[in-house]
Amino acid sequence: MKVIFIKDLKGQGKCGEIKNVKDGYGQNYLIKNGYAVLASNSNLKHLETQNLKKEIEEKTLVQECEEIKKELEKIKLKFKQKTGKMDQVFGSVSTKQIVTELKNKGFNIDKKQIILDNQLSTLGFHELKIELHKKVIANLKVELVKES
Repeated sequence: MKVIFIKDLKGQGKCGEIKNVKDGYGQNYLIKNGYAVLASNSNLKHLETQNLKKEIEEKTLVQECEEIKKELEKIKLKFKQKTGKMDQVFGSVSTKQIVTELKNKGFNIDKKQIILDNQLSTLGFHELKIELHKKVIANLKVELVKES
């Protein structure tokens, strides 16, 4: 029996996946509990239209992220840090501080999207990555300057 999964079921199938299963399992468990539907022509057409909708939504989301990326790469964030002897920075700039500064500039970025390779704890220019989407990663310039 061929079924189309309409919900994710761990170890069995993901939403939108078409699989061959045993008749009893498909009828008595998957279809009865709402995990799958029978792979009929109408259900296959419905799945195809859903996949097209998802694809279009994905493309528009990627385009929006590309626009945000262009804007992000134009700006440079500047942080004033307290320093000790020989310009050694006390502490480091956190992702929370970066998010706050980006919000002040009109960007709505989550701190989980910021990818720091190493801590921002030295004076000068640093570059970090912001993952706007799996396919879109922006580079952001950050400068740490001495507080006077």
